[in-house]
Amino acid sequence: MTTAAAPLSVFATPAWYQNRTLRRFMRHRLAVMGTVMIALLIMACVFGPYLLPYDDLKIDIRHRFAAPFTGDHYLGTDALGRDTAARLLNAGRISLLVGFFAMVISTVIGASIGVIAGYYRGWLGAVLMRIVDAFLSFPSVFLVLVLAAFIKPNPIMITVIIAATSWMEIARIVETEIRSLRERDFILAARMIGASSRWIMFRELVPNAIGPIIVAATLTIAHAILLEAYISFLGYGIQPPLPSWGNMLNSAQQYLGKAPWLAIVPGLAITLAVASFNFIGDGLRDALDGRSDLK
Repeated sequence: MTTAAAPLSVFATPAWYQNRTLRRFMRHRLAVMGTVMIALLIMACVFGPYLLPYDDLKIDIRHRFAAPFTGDHYLGTDALGRDTAARLLNAGRISLLVGFFAMVISTVIGASIGVIAGYYRGWLGAVLMRIVDAFLSFPSVFLVLVLAAFIKPNPIMITVIIAATSWMEIARIVETEIRSLRERDFILAARMIGASSRWIMFRELVPNAIGPIIVAATLTIAHAILLEAYISFLGYGIQPPLPSWGNMLNSAQQYLGKAPWLAIVPGLAITLAVASFNFIGDGLRDALDGRSDLK
């Protein structure tokens, strides 16, 4: 008498494929450059404030609008004499954390809805995807601004608001991928040996759709950083004295003629972070696509 074997995952990624994936990614020069830049940016934001002679809240009225590389103020000072470098790095902590956690929340929501809609299809899938379409019909910027106007702005709430308006694209991508995978032979085999729908969805289908999910999640970080900067620039996001790259731009707009570096520095940080994450996303998309075997 034989016992029924537990559902086996015949879809585990072999080591040789992982190595090929890594090689494809390493050949994508912009993606490698983006990875290096993000790593340097994270290390600077984490450790940099401890290496600077001033903290981000120290006010020095005697040195207001000090130009970059003036004394110990490496990036100058703002209208209150606060060190721009210290504020930039502490703002980077907030902006990057908001982007990362908004990505995690939106990826979980979008992937879950996409998996359920793609697997069950029928009326349930149709209802879920019509909800996605309804959210997609509204520009995310306006949705974020409307929600932010009625909620007390703080990093946690801004993260939740951005995540609540960023999951739809992930749901659409995952639903399309799951629909193409659910008719494959390994899913039919899993059904024949009695695997439950939950097992099939989250132990078989999701691992095989992980490539598009990772790419979408990487691009979502860039989108979340931009959204946070946008709503903070308009005054609905992170509020001073807590710094973010967006509210640094908001504070600098009235001093563009007198102290342009106050806008240039955070603007460059936003550009660098968003471009780097986009480069990483492009590199991951090519590396995880077995059909695009770079030579």
